[in-house]
Amino acid sequence: MQTTADDRRADFLIEMYKQMWTNINRHILVVWQSVSVLVGTLAAFALVEKKVISLDVACSLVVMISAWLVAHTIDANYWFNRNLAIISNIERQFLRPNDLCLIQSYFSTHRQGGPLLDHLAVQALLGGAFTLLVLVYHFIERVLPGIGAPWATFQVLGSLPYLTFLVAAPALWKWHRIETRKYEHFCKESPGLALAAPANCGVHVEHDSGSPTTNDHMRAETR
Repeated sequence: MQTTADDRRADFLIEMYKQMWTNINRHILVVWQSVSVLVGTLAAFALVEKKVISLDVACSLVVMISAWLVAHTIDANYWFNRNLAIISNIERQFLRPNDLCLIQSYFSTHRQGGPLLDHLAVQALLGGAFTLLVLVYHFIERVLPGIGAPWATFQVLGSLPYLTFLVAAPALWKWHRIETRKYEHFCKESPGLALAAPANCGVHVEHDSGSPTTNDHMRAETR
């Protein structure tokens, strides 16, 4: 039997579908690898005990690595959302409107770009918790004892962890906004095939939130 153009298109879309999921899994794995690196940075405090580096440098190092982890979660969230949008667009080429209630309703619209996927939000919170813990520890050890002391005793190096945080926090916020705008632009340029659920399906799609809802108001973030 001769292969038609439609057959080749279907084969191509199916293969593309598989690759999109592979790409998603790869970006999720990168975040877990980042967590292991973050845990490894605690070895920096062992270097403090050996007086190889100062406490100020060690704390700044942890803040930097934590920011690096959060940046990875933001990047992974963008790739997840973008690839999931492509997957949904491909699914709409094969699934019918009544499949919204017969199979699953998530392919009818795209996720909202701003919020992090729950799995990635947990990783970002871990990075934030590391940062907060280290800064509190540094404040108790280095800053609190010097409060009320003469300015002549002030050490610029003692402010390094806080300066690192003040640089990293707005940079991450800006990075998140940039990635969100990129995803929203992609969804605008590639909205996919429009599908309307049958009247008796009981599925209501809120396009502003990017999540489908049912009559019992159950919500889902991802598949």
